[in-house]
Amino acid sequence: MNIIILSGSHREKSQSEKVSLYIQSNIKNQKELNVDIISLAKNPIPFIDDDFLNGNDENWARIWKPISSKLKEADGIIIVTPEWHGMSPSGVKNFLLLCKANEVGHKAGLIVSVSAGMGGSYPIAELRMNSSKNTRICYIPEHLIIRDCHNVLNDKEPQSSNDSDIRKRISYTTNLFIEYSSALKKVRDSGIIDLKNFPNGM
Repeated sequence: MNIIILSGSHREKSQSEKVSLYIQSNIKNQKELNVDIISLAKNPIPFIDDDFLNGNDENWARIWKPISSKLKEADGIIIVTPEWHGMSPSGVKNFLLLCKANEVGHKAGLIVSVSAGMGGSYPIAELRMNSSKNTRICYIPEHLIIRDCHNVLNDKEPQSSNDSDIRKRISYTTNLFIEYSSALKKVRDSGIIDLKNFPNGM
């Protein structure tokens, strides 16, 4: 099984990257899975434009084809997004605008929001509300909010009760996500999905 983690911060050495690396390690330690990270800090992607939508631009093919291949091979996608000014940043939204249903559709999605304070709920609501209509990504009912992110997930062992609690929650939620990722493969293999006649959601 293949899992993709999107590290959605534009900043290098970000807390979102730290969380993404922790989740990657946590999943690999529990399950024999291929877990790959796509980082928007190390691999900035241009904003969607007419050349991308027309589908015949060589520059876009060079940029997006490797990402598209990884997404098509994935069974589930974890989106790690920082909360900036109560929002998911533009890079995450742009990434989801570029995604097509034949890449992420009917695959399990897990949203992980990262907050320096005690917030973090707004990106969850934002992505659940407006990023699945045409992509057909299936966000699982559970999500994760990594609050006070500078003070958790920094060492091999938890350094506080909050650190311990969020590690337990990450393990529980990612295990559940993996089961959803496995279960939805049956839907994709059923032959009932018809993106030719129904390419867009309602």
